Amino acid sequence: MNPLELVRRRVGETIFSRVAGEEGPARRDRIHFSEGPRRFEPGSAIHRVHSDASMFVGGIRALLLQSMHPLAMAAVDAHSGFRGDPWGRLQRTSTFLAETTFGTIEDADRAVAVVRAVHDRVRGTAPDGRAYAASDPHLVRWVHVAEIDSFLKAHDRYGSQPLDADGCDAYVAQTAHVARALGAVNVPETVAELDRVLADYRPELDGTPAARRAARFILVHPPVPLTLRAPYGLLSAAAVGMMPRWTRWPLRLPYLPLVEATAVRTSGVVITEAIRWAMGSGPPQRD
Repeated sequence: MNPLELVRRRVGETIFSRVAGEEGPARRDRIHFSEGPRRFEPGSAIHRVHSDASMFVGGIRALLLQSMHPLAMAAVDAHSGFRGDPWGRLQRTSTFLAETTFGTIEDADRAVAVVRAVHDRVRGTAPDGRAYAASDPHLVRWVHVAEIDSFLKAHDRYGSQPLDADGCDAYVAQTAHVARALGAVNVPETVAELDRVLADYRPELDGTPAARRAARFILVHPPVPLTLRAPYGLLSAAAVGMMPRWTRWPLRLPYLPLVEATAVRTSGVVITEAIRWAMGSGPPQRD
């Protein structure tokens, strides 16, 4: 093996171990190579988006945007343990996405059932006095639309092969299946519907103290080793650069349009290309 290939493999394994955990290789083989029918075909829109390095940028943006709903943020702040075990939460989330995208229908449905059981136990009272329940279809839909909007926008900007308009609609429709399975209702199935649903939520959104603490944790004090702080900083800058302008002040995020359109965008391309080189593109294949 030549030295460059050795470096590529080591970097790729380091990234994968952070995202998937120690059991990641075994889970990856089970998800991708188990026999059984799949809900989504290879090469489908959801496969293309969820296997691309742009997901690293989209994931950070999704966390920031999701925090804007006070009830969703209250549930995360009180129950998810994202500060105490951020890597564990990332690994659980990445496994769920992989199972529901690439896994057999049986594995995907089992993953959904596990998450629904967890949601059923998550309920409480937000700091503003309102009751919340993670199983509330309205909150489930918010988490879903904030997530897929982020993944789709990141893929459009940093993906290796951005989807055309029909492909974007197909992605929204395919991800809607998982949202409905989790309990969401009136789930958008086209980009136009997604935009309308996001706009409908805007009066409910706010940068609460918990949301601002989460943003600082994600962006300023991330739980990453010093050796990874620089590349993580490029990813987080790219994510902030795609946040809507109206979210910046509530979350105390910078707004530097000229810098975001030039230096930040260029660095976002560089870091996603580097991750893509290290990890390869597309779902794993049998040798």
